[in-house]
Amino acid sequence: MRPATKIYGLIGRAVDYSYSPLIHNTAFGQLSLPCRYTIFNITEEHLVADALKGARALGLAGFSVTIPYKKTVVPLLDSLSEEAKSIQAVNTIVNHEGTLVGHNTDIAGFASPLLPHARSIQGRPVAILGSGGASLAAIEAFRTLFMPSEITLFMRNPAKETRMTDPAIKRCALGDLRESGSESSALLRDAAVVINATPVGTLGRPDAHMSPVPAESNLLHQGQIIYDMVYNPLDTPLLLAARKAGAVTIPGMEMLLAQGAAAFRLWTNLEMPMDAVRSALLNEIGATAI
Repeated sequence: MRPATKIYGLIGRAVDYSYSPLIHNTAFGQLSLPCRYTIFNITEEHLVADALKGARALGLAGFSVTIPYKKTVVPLLDSLSEEAKSIQAVNTIVNHEGTLVGHNTDIAGFASPLLPHARSIQGRPVAILGSGGASLAAIEAFRTLFMPSEITLFMRNPAKETRMTDPAIKRCALGDLRESGSESSALLRDAAVVINATPVGTLGRPDAHMSPVPAESNLLHQGQIIYDMVYNPLDTPLLLAARKAGAVTIPGMEMLLAQGAAAFRLWTNLEMPMDAVRSALLNEIGATAI
């Protein structure tokens, strides 16, 4: 008798563009696992609770969770991992025979490509552009693994932002980066690492041609690490500008793969076949190398 197919999926809103099905179905196929990954678009926040009840009843094996529901699912789960508790956000759910456990692999996924640079980050300032769930994962990774001297968060409207209230984190307005002599500009220029945790530069968006750091500002330079969480395109406007300025660049594809591999491990207790998955992903995007 053949084992029943285990169903995994992505919970989000209007996320048909996601590469997660390609990543996980490639991995399942490479390892000949009786598993299938699909997308579950949930149109309204109040329907998420019903979706998770249905998942329990149907015995769905696990989920990825993306915007805007990473915080929505937290009170609906039976327990949380330490990482998920620390930032109160979940991007991976494991169904243990009806018990839903929330994890956050964004933290480990974010940290993975930065680990080779850990020594050069310790004791130096870092900057994060954006204040959403992705920036929460970056903040937690910096605090627990890299120990920078200071974290500066650049957001659209610091005065109205209620999610980021930690007094240890400096808060600046993104718009101030357009003022060459501003304190914000100086903080970004001095940062050892600059993280883009905004969607600016994503293929298909109206601002796909833009960089969150103004091109004319000359804030990026040799000696910095510029890390863009946007993964499509591979070469975002920010990364192209950073490379031209002589900075080290890290594409969002690396975080996408690392967090996916961590989720795969939670679901299967197996290692994702990274070479095959990376090859399939690059082929899909139409690139030849990272």
